[in-house]
Amino acid sequence: MKSRAKSAAKRVRTKTNRAPVDSMTDEEIEAAARKDADAQPLTTADLKRMKRMPQVKVIRRALELSQEEFAECFGIPVGTLRDWEQGRVEPDQAARSYLKVIARDPDAVRKALKSAA
Repeated sequence: MKSRAKSAAKRVRTKTNRAPVDSMTDEEIEAAARKDADAQPLTTADLKRMKRMPQVKVIRRALELSQEEFAECFGIPVGTLRDWEQGRVEPDQAARSYLKVIARDPDAVRKALKSAA
């Protein structure tokens, strides 16, 4: 899987001319961004009301597992995993905690699950 992802990343490269942006200062970049009404930065109030959620798909892809492999490895129903990844359902608090542990130390989770079986 790893080589397929790398080859896909190579195909996605764009021919964007970054020279104009690279020559701008941080202040000039921010001023240009603020002129775009559709790309305004988040306010402190926006950030406070947003929930920090573990991104299941990011975790799974970092481990280079298919949905089926991830679900089987960590004891999560594949349908539930798909619902989380597609945003149809949010993981509850216990599941969010479990996903954080998987993200931080997947080998420890695998070991714990094997010894529990």
